[in-house]
Amino acid sequence: MTDAAATPPTDFVRDRVRADQQSGKVKHVVTRFPPEPNGYLHVGHAKAICTSFGIAAEFGGKCNLRMDDTNPEAEDQEYVDAIQEDVRWLGFQWDGLYYAADYFDQLYRWAEQLVQQGDAYVDEQDAETMAKNRGTVTSSGTASPFRNRSPADNLLLLRRMKNGEFQDGTMVLRAKIDLAHNNLNLRDPVMYRIRHLPHQRAGASWCIYPMYDWAHGQSDSIEGITHSLCTLEFEHHRPLYDWFCDKLAIYKPQQIEFARLNVEYLLTSKRKLLQLVEGGHVDGWDDPRMPTLRGMRRRGFPPEALVAFCKHVGLAKFNSTHEYALLDHYVRDYLNKTSLRRMAVLDPLKLVIENWPSGQVEMCEATNNPEDASAGTRLVPFTGELWIEREDFQENPPKDFFRLSPGREVRLRSGFFVTCTGIDKAADGTITAVRCTYDPATRGGNAPDGRKVKATIHWVSTAHALDAEVHVLDHLFTVPDPQGHEGKDFLDFLSPKSRVVRRGKLEPSLKDAAAGQRFQFERLAYFVCDAKTSTKGAPVFLRTTTLKDSYQKTQKKAGG
Repeated sequence: MTDAAATPPTDFVRDRVRADQQSGKVKHVVTRFPPEPNGYLHVGHAKAICTSFGIAAEFGGKCNLRMDDTNPEAEDQEYVDAIQEDVRWLGFQWDGLYYAADYFDQLYRWAEQLVQQGDAYVDEQDAETMAKNRGTVTSSGTASPFRNRSPADNLLLLRRMKNGEFQDGTMVLRAKIDLAHNNLNLRDPVMYRIRHLPHQRAGASWCIYPMYDWAHGQSDSIEGITHSLCTLEFEHHRPLYDWFCDKLAIYKPQQIEFARLNVEYLLTSKRKLLQLVEGGHVDGWDDPRMPTLRGMRRRGFPPEALVAFCKHVGLAKFNSTHEYALLDHYVRDYLNKTSLRRMAVLDPLKLVIENWPSGQVEMCEATNNPEDASAGTRLVPFTGELWIEREDFQENPPKDFFRLSPGREVRLRSGFFVTCTGIDKAADGTITAVRCTYDPATRGGNAPDGRKVKATIHWVSTAHALDAEVHVLDHLFTVPDPQGHEGKDFLDFLSPKSRVVRRGKLEPSLKDAAAGQRFQFERLAYFVCDAKTSTKGAPVFLRTTTLKDSYQKTQKKAGG
């Protein structure tokens, strides 16, 4: 793939920003990332973050981080802190940190302005009646009996609402626009509702809270945002965004919409993710199988890979779903260049070297990363009893199996050539050990006579192995689109194999693995030392992603 950094990205959003700069319409580009602090950020937010921060940087501008904290029922300081942590983890730093709650006074003054202009009114209908009277896409809405109150009466009621004189749900403030408009968002949308709840930032100062559509555009205006970048579901809200700014005669930013990020196997609905957490289907928001940024971080996803993936996907005007394999490519590509190599056996089978000198320990030199010479080498203990992967031995191998079998010679990585001489079995026929001889002249994995072997397998000394917990992680769901099946609930597609816990036999150096440190377990997969469950001397490893395996591909093609 081409280097994204070599050629500046271009798309319809960047073309608009570039044209605005060149025409003089915009002197200094200002964008923002405005999450609501009512949950944890997920992979879809990563694209929005990369877009807003990336465009600001490309055009020499600024990007704000703003908490759209207008709903005290769902928001919490925990989420505010987590959002900042996740943005930093992706490698971005905001130019200003803002809160919609800090604009409550100004928003309310503007609401009074609209009331006095006759552009807003207090409605006492209940929510069910308002929804019914809103109409449909084929029929106009029905006017509220309170729609034609005088501005003076509406202003008095709004102030009484603000002063806490009415109970929750008894009345709302609505914009007075057009009940016959073909865009339902302009059919007298609600601006304020009564909620006698303390706010996580504003405390008990307010008992009426602004709706998102009312607060969002005005917050952008206050901050001087030039390009308000958001996903396509807000396209039909743009006329309302513009209407509010026009009626208030205030600065109006440009809202530009782009397709959201959809990836196979990864749900990004907050409601469904909450179901997974509250239903105990996952261990929490940071479960490494979750599509949350903290879950992906815990799983060992490099932030650089996620940013590269988002840049590659780019900005489009139509929603589509991207293959998980593409995300996996960027993760694997980064890990291949940066991860230290270590040997680990997850399904151990004992290999006994019958001609090995009793008690002898050889220290074999192994490369830490063949992609990075500066990573150096390490010494790995080699003895007469080793663990190998059970799948690396077959008693009666098929034609295209080149690993260890009776009479066959293979290379032990960074060690010696060995030849299988026999096997030990339990009473039920299970193979308990493979016996072999080694050639002392092949130390380091090369034969002085130039003879070749067709396979190299990894190993761990039984006397030195670290016995560790290893989580083999896979997709949380069995199908790419778990919510796209009629008559089925997305929970019906939860995979029973999304996490398989094993006791692995690991190279002893892994005992000192640092929390969050990433490794390639040679010939197996990429793993990370779990920062949450690991303890000193007892690391726990999580599989980040798999390696490419030509033999497995051959087996699949053959139907095996």
